[in-house]
Amino acid sequence: MEKKPDGDIAVKEGRRERKRRQTRERIESAALKLFLERGFDATTIEDITEAADVSKRSFFDYFPSKEEVVAAWQDGFAGELIDAVAAQPGDASLVAVIEAAVDVALRATIADPQRLALAALIRNTPALCARDQLKYAKLERKLADALHARSGGGEAERFRLSVLAAAVGTMLRIGGERWMESPRDISLEEFARAMFDELWAALADLGELIGQGKPGR
Repeated sequence: MEKKPDGDIAVKEGRRERKRRQTRERIESAALKLFLERGFDATTIEDITEAADVSKRSFFDYFPSKEEVVAAWQDGFAGELIDAVAAQPGDASLVAVIEAAVDVALRATIADPQRLALAALIRNTPALCARDQLKYAKLERKLADALHARSGGGEAERFRLSVLAAAVGTMLRIGGERWMESPRDISLEEFARAMFDELWAALADLGELIGQGKPGR
């Protein structure tokens, strides 16, 4: 009997992966909808599985806990940010790359009302606030890797970019807290622009102070 081409196997594997992706998305969508309607603490895993029409076993195949459903949504911002870094022109400056990438990721966020509602939910849910801090640590590592991939530098350059990524991650964390607490009299893009101005000015001032404090400089 003639052997079937390998492409048949590839098609079957693609369908299987697509089905898994669709199931995961259905669970995530149902969970986030319930979190926003009822609150995170008031929503049980049983509520989610019933709404998504899956078993508890299926839920745990994709998410080890309710918190991880929210974390999966948060990872989307990091993914958009990293993709935007890679998409910037090769001759763009480091500052331009970072600012443009953050702008792209923020635009994707504000274009989706559910994302903004979830940000408020996280802020008002103690169980999620602690987990939220891990998001920035992951984002910083991914941003540092993406910047280093563009630079092609060695370990010294990686260290420098890791420090810069940590500063940007801290700015995003503090900026997010400010944005949720401040009157919305400016756009998110304008707010981000002001935060970047503060960040670059602070880094420049710090560099000057360090230079003044070192002998022979």
